[in-house]
Amino acid sequence: MSGSTYATLAGTRRPGPPTASGRSEFPLALVAGAFTLAQLVLVRPGLGLGWDETVYVSQISAHAPAAFFSAPRSRGISLLVAPITSWSSSTTLLRVYLAALSGFALFLALRTWRTLFPARVLAVAGTLFASLWVTLFYGPQAMPNYWVAVGALAATGCFLRARADRTDHARAGRSTLWGLAASASLMAWMRPTDAVWATLPLLALCLVARHWRLLTVLLAGLASGAVEWVVEAYVSYGGLTQRLHDASAIEGGLGWHLAVTDQLRSLGGRALCRPCTGAMPNPAVDVWWLVLPVLAVVGLVVAVRARRTAPTLVPFACAATAAFPYLFMIGYAAPRFLLPAYALVAIPVADALVHLVTRPTGAWRRVAVTLLAVGLAGHLAIQLAVLEHTVSRTNAQHRDWSRTAAELHRLGVREPCLLTGQDAIPVAFYTGCASASTEGHNANSSRTVIARTARRMPVADIAPAGSRPPAYAHDWPVHHYGTLDLRVAPTTERDGGA
Repeated sequence: MSGSTYATLAGTRRPGPPTASGRSEFPLALVAGAFTLAQLVLVRPGLGLGWDETVYVSQISAHAPAAFFSAPRSRGISLLVAPITSWSSSTTLLRVYLAALSGFALFLALRTWRTLFPARVLAVAGTLFASLWVTLFYGPQAMPNYWVAVGALAATGCFLRARADRTDHARAGRSTLWGLAASASLMAWMRPTDAVWATLPLLALCLVARHWRLLTVLLAGLASGAVEWVVEAYVSYGGLTQRLHDASAIEGGLGWHLAVTDQLRSLGGRALCRPCTGAMPNPAVDVWWLVLPVLAVVGLVVAVRARRTAPTLVPFACAATAAFPYLFMIGYAAPRFLLPAYALVAIPVADALVHLVTRPTGAWRRVAVTLLAVGLAGHLAIQLAVLEHTVSRTNAQHRDWSRTAAELHRLGVREPCLLTGQDAIPVAFYTGCASASTEGHNANSSRTVIARTARRMPVADIAPAGSRPPAYAHDWPVHHYGTLDLRVAPTTERDGGA
């Protein structure tokens, strides 16, 4: 046993006999399967596409033209969903595909840790991460953050295993290195900047400990995932420096911003908290977020005392660096931003919880188990309540977009067509149109171009009721629809619109 991976990393003998591979993987498969099922039941496949999803999906879509692709975005998620979106416009099919794929990815990510921690610790870690409302909500969505999270979890596990493996030419060693490269590539494929932040401790450890082989593999994985983003920067954004500058501007200017309270405000189910104002949610909603780092520190203390520091300290450090830019460098918040940190910190937190309920004996153990069961039950109830509220509100917004699209169809705005104005990007996707904007972060056209386009295809502008229209639409016939004014270019009216 002293030569095992666990013992090499821990500096101590692994407690208990080794667990058979099949037996150790079954709890992880159970957690992953339950995660997939929970997405299908609680989030539901019929949930329409959100704003950012329409941008990613439209890039390779059989339903609508590609929306403007701003500088911070990466095309990884568009390629991930392409097997469905390239031939089908079914949102239900896309949700089922992503739910199944996200469950399988969680299983693979947890499996990379199987020689580092007992199966029960990994099962608890997977359950903690998978039961968060934000994980359940974004698992079946065409968004990159969940995939950065599972990539970070898998990459860290592979890194620790490869670091402990002294037989570089062994088959197991080669497969672990391939896993590290693939996981790093997945992260960079989805969000290159997030991938760098999540792997900073791994890169630093490689340099300090002179793990040149691991450093080469890790850098190769990151480079392979980021190469498309870098090439596109030179082709479409004026170079890498300019793309990074534009991305920073769209994010509000990266710099010192204390966004901790913003993240707390967003935990009540706000998908995007920008500007992040208003009252804090019920304290019960935020308590798990405040307890999480405390439990992670407890897990680290337990690991240090057991002389197995590395498997706990490294994911803790990666979680901290992954969270840092979203807590201290950005002026707004979205719960999904911290998914990589949640996935990584789940390992030390799970280790702490298992220690707290197994360390005591007799009556004290029963007390510990009871307290933990009550606490986790309350936590799960709160997560499910926030999830249900979030899904309900999101469904209502998406139905509004769908109804607006139906009204535009009634007015004669049908593909090929163009939409401008409020929520033009998602409504355009629902309508099957292209979208255009003359200002803001999604500016991709001009008033002259839009006016010229209106002479050859249906064009409509969407604005809040009673607001002043843009110059190119000031003389277009206006149709009042709920809280919106829909101005449709006269050519559409003449061609048979209502």
